[in-house]
Amino acid sequence: MCGRATYKLTWEEIVALYRLTLGQPAVNTRARYNVCPTTTVDTILDQKGKRRLERMRWGLIPSWWSKPLKDMKLATFNARAETVATKPMFRSAFKRNRCLIPVSGYYEWQDTPEGKQPWYFTARNDSPALTIAGLWDEWKDKASGETINSCTMIITEPNKFVAEVHDRMPVLLDEKDYEPWLSGKSGLELLKPAAENVLQKWPVSRRVNSSRAPDDDPTLIDKVKI
Repeated sequence: MCGRATYKLTWEEIVALYRLTLGQPAVNTRARYNVCPTTTVDTILDQKGKRRLERMRWGLIPSWWSKPLKDMKLATFNARAETVATKPMFRSAFKRNRCLIPVSGYYEWQDTPEGKQPWYFTARNDSPALTIAGLWDEWKDKASGETINSCTMIITEPNKFVAEVHDRMPVLLDEKDYEPWLSGKSGLELLKPAAENVLQKWPVSRRVNSSRAPDDDPTLIDKVKI
């Protein structure tokens, strides 16, 4: 799974990396080192030929959900590539609502005799972003009338490099895949493990094991000895 991430992108980097349509007002960004499910994340949408940044809840709420949000007990921050096209929670969004979810890196946990050891994964070529294939949907709370846009990250089997730590990894898209994914021209064929040379990793402090670790603490991604 991918249940914790970092985000250090500037507005200028986002515009350049994702070729956002010009004329959008700049969005204030801040470095976050402990991005957790149900918090707000940045996504990239392409609608009617216009590519823009949209902030959403991380944890997809399908448009057909009829109960209060507090009654959603399922974890929907990740969608498995193997079932994303058929599982009721995600299949509608897979057909019509694609997005890109940029992160600077993400955490995974390795089971060890001493407990769960977190590892930090980021781009090996020092790119400021990893781009995860995502889905989104729009849900309206019938009680309050509030509309919430939400998203999920798609995960798949790990490559050998990631498998040294964990049994799943996010689907990482190359720039050439952005348009086919967003437009729906391509689908399941893109949902595969990344090449072995895409990521680098190192062990980090177990302080990040807590979702309450401050997300403005850059030392969370410092390498530690194990």
